[in-house]
Amino acid sequence: MSQTINTFPSCNVLCSMKPKQKQQQRQVSVKKNSSSSVTLGFGATEKKEPVWKCIEGCGACCKLEKGPAFATPEEIFTDPLDIELYKSLVGSDGWCKHYDKSSRKCSIYSDRPYFCRVEPDIFKSLYGIENKKFNKEACSSCIDTIKAIYGPQSKELSQFRSAIRSSNPNGN
Repeated sequence: MSQTINTFPSCNVLCSMKPKQKQQQRQVSVKKNSSSSVTLGFGATEKKEPVWKCIEGCGACCKLEKGPAFATPEEIFTDPLDIELYKSLVGSDGWCKHYDKSSRKCSIYSDRPYFCRVEPDIFKSLYGIENKKFNKEACSSCIDTIKAIYGPQSKELSQFRSAIRSSNPNGN
């Protein structure tokens, strides 16, 4: 009996089937939705990959002394100048000296140090995170930080989760 190999190029899946008499071949359709989730036949969907996005008015990352569950500057940086700069930013309350708590904005945002930027190349240099894993790791890191700073039921966490679910990887 011969064996037929069907290839679905859109998802690089190989399916081998042995043809039988009177058996109808079922096809599973795979199509891309505009929201970048994948719909598999029979109503199953693949989970949409979150896309990291900063939410205005959060500032959880500006709490520089987060406690023992978080890495210290000495554990993150190899350059002593980066450690010194990071420590020089910490105010007496543990928040960055440049974070305005009333407006919840950074007063030096456009000129902030490189390690305050959530970008693929920064995550790769500081944490060894490959670009293809950036969104997942950045989102996870922010969720952990927001939970630690504002709590697991906070409006900040709710807003962040909503933002990363609705973000488009192409910025649209």
